Amino acid sequence: MALDLKQTDAPNVRLVVSKGMMKGQFFPYKDENVAKSFPAVTYALIAINVAAFLWSLSDFEHTISAYGFVPADFVLLTLFTSMFLHGGFGHIFGNMWYLYLFGDNVEDRFGKVKYVIFYLLSGLAAALVHYLTDINSTVPTIGASGAISGVLGAYLVFFPKVHVHVASYYYGGTVPAYAMIGFWFVLQLILGTVSLVGGQGSGIAFWAHIGGFAFGYAAAKIIGRSR
Repeated sequence: MALDLKQTDAPNVRLVVSKGMMKGQFFPYKDENVAKSFPAVTYALIAINVAAFLWSLSDFEHTISAYGFVPADFVLLTLFTSMFLHGGFGHIFGNMWYLYLFGDNVEDRFGKVKYVIFYLLSGLAAALVHYLTDINSTVPTIGASGAISGVLGAYLVFFPKVHVHVASYYYGGTVPAYAMIGFWFVLQLILGTVSLVGGQGSGIAFWAHIGGFAFGYAAAKIIGRSR
């Protein structure tokens, strides 16, 4: 998902992408949270995203136009297809890295079937919030980071004190998950608010991230109470 017009690796296509997973001034490269079971669903989602990206390169412009989500031309199917498309190699790497790093533990807590449903609903919630905040946009929106923001929201609920190893220009070491994810979410709120009040477009769907995160956080709270 993403918010404003942006040039992608395909020079003739203008679209909205969600590169926000990498947009936090730090890079998490490890968490001290070993999965209890093989994360088959997470790996399958990564494989599907990579396959869809490689397939899209055969006719990128047509694929994005046909399967990206355009708020001003609401097509239900594209709410789902758009979350498996990406605008470039950096875009898909950032999203898939976050899914790889945090998805396995969330999959453990939800269970395989519920995790699939949760992931898709997080992406759907992200797309709908983006739609409500940019309803007249004619620019295709693509990317998995709305759904992955839901994964981060759930991770914050389930594993707030797990240590995450991060690297940045200013710091390298470990921080608790609540600090890393909390900082990322506050950044989305600030930049999303700026985008609504007329700030310069960045090509990132901040409100899709916020919507996906809020859904994931709420869903994890409900699941946690039911256990």
